[in-house]
Amino acid sequence: MSAPPAAELPPIAVSAITLNPLRLGDPFRWLRRGLHDVMAAPGSALFYGAWFWGMALVLGWVFRTRPEYTMSLASGCLLLGPFLAMGLYDTSRRREAGQPPDLGQSITCWDAHMGSMGMLVLVLVVLELLWGRASLVVFAVFFNTGMPSTTGVMEAIFNPSNWGFVAVYMAVGGVFAALVFSISVVSIPMILDRDTDALTAGITSMRVVIENTAVMLLWGLLISLVVAVSLWLWGAGLLLAGPLLGHASWHAYRGAVASPPPAPV
Repeated sequence: MSAPPAAELPPIAVSAITLNPLRLGDPFRWLRRGLHDVMAAPGSALFYGAWFWGMALVLGWVFRTRPEYTMSLASGCLLLGPFLAMGLYDTSRRREAGQPPDLGQSITCWDAHMGSMGMLVLVLVVLELLWGRASLVVFAVFFNTGMPSTTGVMEAIFNPSNWGFVAVYMAVGGVFAALVFSISVVSIPMILDRDTDALTAGITSMRVVIENTAVMLLWGLLISLVVAVSLWLWGAGLLLAGPLLGHASWHAYRGAVASPPPAPV
């Protein structure tokens, strides 16, 4: 008798959630397993990769035309990216269950978790709005004669007299990026896997970061490096990098959060 579709797998009851200790080699293992998932489901990878590439093209256009809104749009992409990746999480989950990839199922896998996803979206949207506002304030303080053009931004970055602006801009962005990363690094795959509430998932995600700070810093650095390299050639590398990181994030969740004990018979 064939296994039921992944969407019909019963949710896992959430009791005391145990975290696994992580090692510095684990992020590289997550990337390797993510690559295996990409090769096992190339059609799904191409579909989601195209979306990630599209976001990069829009972000590049905004940077060239309205650079003061770049950070705001980048934070929006950080919100949209994990939800696109949820389809990739579903593909990885189906592979673990011994089921074939299903693009149609992956596109709609979030609808069974609307309540939890909606609450998590609300939290991330608030952070996104605060991030965007803080970014505009930094620009306004350092460029009180008006928002700079793209050329002005590049001159500001490489001009030693404006290092104060660069430091503050990066610090503000880093704080909000760290918050978004901490809240979402394992929360969305956890909601998909266990059908838990947003609060439990978000707290668990932050626990993972706090209890495995060095490993998660390395994981965040690897994500940043992969994304940075993929942005060459007009961001076309995101066709591979986006699905790779999505699948790898599923394995990061699996490695960081211990599986619950089996339900009593």
